Formats: sequence, C-alpha cells, structure tokens
Amino acid sequence: MDGVRKAVRSAGRGRRQETRIFELLPRVLAEGGLTQREALAREMVATALKMLRDEANVGDFKLLNAAVRELRYAFNVFQRYRDVRKVSIFGSARTPATDPAYGAAQEFARHITEQGFMVITGAGGGIMRAAQEGAGRERSFGVNIRLPFEQEPNEFIAKDPKLVTFRYFFTRKVMFVKEADAVVLFPGGFGTMDEAYESLTLVQTGKSKPMPIVFLDAPGGTYWKTWERYVHDHLLRRRLVSPHDLALFRVTTSIAEAVNEVTSFYRVYHSSRYVGDRFVIRLRRPVSPEQLERWTADFVDLLRGGGIEQRGPLEEEQEPELDELPRLVLRYDSGRPGRLRQLIDRINADG
Repeated sequence: MDGVRKAVRSAGRGRRQETRIFELLPRVLAEGGLTQREALAREMVATALKMLRDEANVGDFKLLNAAVRELRYAFNVFQRYRDVRKVSIFGSARTPATDPAYGAAQEFARHITEQGFMVITGAGGGIMRAAQEGAGRERSFGVNIRLPFEQEPNEFIAKDPKLVTFRYFFTRKVMFVKEADAVVLFPGGFGTMDEAYESLTLVQTGKSKPMPIVFLDAPGGTYWKTWERYVHDHLLRRRLVSPHDLALFRVTTSIAEAVNEVTSFYRVYHSSRYVGDRFVIRLRRPVSPEQLERWTADFVDLLRGGGIEQRGPLEEEQEPELDELPRLVLRYDSGRPGRLRQLIDRINADG
C-alpha cells in the first residue's frame, strides 16, 4: 500500500511539473523580448516541429528525444558542481585489483581530489572502480552506459545522485569531455583507445577547450611508452601529426608528475574561449607588460597579426561571474594547437 501511495504521489509531482513546463510555452514561442536561453529553447522546439514537417520516421524521433533527455538530465546533475574542476579518468573495466595500474589509478584519484578536483569515470569496474575508490563517493561522478555485459555501477558510485546512466555512447562522451578540466588515461582496451584519440582530436581541432591529457601507467609499466613510440615512429615520422602536437599530451609512470601536470596547468591560466576570430585567455592574475612583450616575440609564429593584448572582459563574453579575471586577447593560427598549449605552459611558468 505504501508503494502505491508513493507511486501516486510521484505521478502527481510529474504531472504538476509537466503542467509548469507547458505553461512556459507561450513565453518561449513569443515573437520578441526573449532572453538568450528562451530564444534557444524556441529554436529547439522549432527543430522538433520541423522534423514533423519533414515526416521523419519514429526511430529518428526516438533517438533525438532520448539524446536530449539524457543530456538535459546530465547537465542538471553537473550544474550543481560547475565551479569545481574535474578530471575524466579512463581505463580498462577488466583491470583486477592486483594489477599495479589499479593501485596507480586509486592513488592518483586520491591525490588529485586532495588538490580540490573531482573525478569522472564510466562508473564500472577495473580502473573506474579504482579511481572512485581513491576519490571517494563525495568527490566522484559516474557516467555509466547500458551494456549487455560488464557495466554495472561499482559500489563506490552506485545509487549516488552523481551517477548518470546513458543509452548512447555519443551523449556519454559529450559529458566526459564537456565537464572535464583534464583527462587522465590508464591502460585499457578498444574503449580506452577510442577515448584517448577522441580527447586528442577534440583538443587538436579546437573543438574542446585546451586541457591537460595525461597517459599514466604504473611505475615500470610500458603500455603508454609503447604507444608513444608508435606515435613517433608512424605518425610523426610520416608527418601525419606536427611536432608541436606532441605538446598536447604527456606520458608518464609517475603519479606525482601526473598530478602536477594537471594542477600546474591552472596555476595562472583559468579558462579560454573564442569571441569571433579572437581568442580570449582568462588568467588568475594579471601579467606584466614585459612578459607580454616576451611572449609576443617568442610566439610570433602562432599569432595571426597583432600582438597579445591584456584587457578586461569583451562585451560578447556575457559571463559576469568571470568579469574580475584579467584577459589576454590574441588572434592566432588555429591550426597550431600544440603551439597554443606551449604558450599556456609558458604563461603558467612565467606568470
């Protein structure tokens, strides 16, 4: 009987929430005076209606509906922690607790959370379980995927409100990268390799914000060293990647070095974004004119006309919570992400 009452109450709350949502429609569909969020919501409604007009099949509607619902829910979960930096940790679900990489993942997660970060994993076993064991439930997110095997949430994140389960890999990947301020990869199989190359590609192409990408093995391990040798022998030697692209990642067997790679990236650098054709680097503190002059001279090959200007926020940014941060504004050759990373490293070292 109690279960029935709970179900009735839950259904009632659902209907009331749905009623409140539909009450928003007249406002969102109005012709003028919309906020930016309302205008975007209107565009999303219009897109759904265009699919009706296009006579899209039911399967397409189901896919889009499920993807939007998954992302909306995940955005809401992460929204409460938007001011906390996070590290996405990848690695094999099959790594046993006796493997040195398991202990390394556990120790790395413990150390990085001691520095104020939270961790995001796929919520399964192996490396994912190790990282969440090291971080603890309070400092962990889980982005699980429905699979026919080996992907039940581990006990350190199961039934936690910060656990989100996805139907689609692509929506899950959006959250792994969107919410991450760094990516750390341990040895793994096809899935880990997929996540490694996707992380590198997104940063290399500017589709993701600059961030540390660390390939971490247990002390004495050769998994990522062998991969790095392949990159040098087959990608770099054939000029399939630029020498500067090697600055986008670090391979190490040192947990302390991996932690430092992540934390030092945010020593002076805070965040960045494009505003039109200008690239805005937000800093934790201002830098001197002499430093700007040196960086402009040393990175002239990166710049696309003009120098590096220090100033306040651009009007187009519209992020008032960041208005107090000083900015560096430049126009740069977006085809050289490795050099941009080297500039950020230099800012952190000199600033």
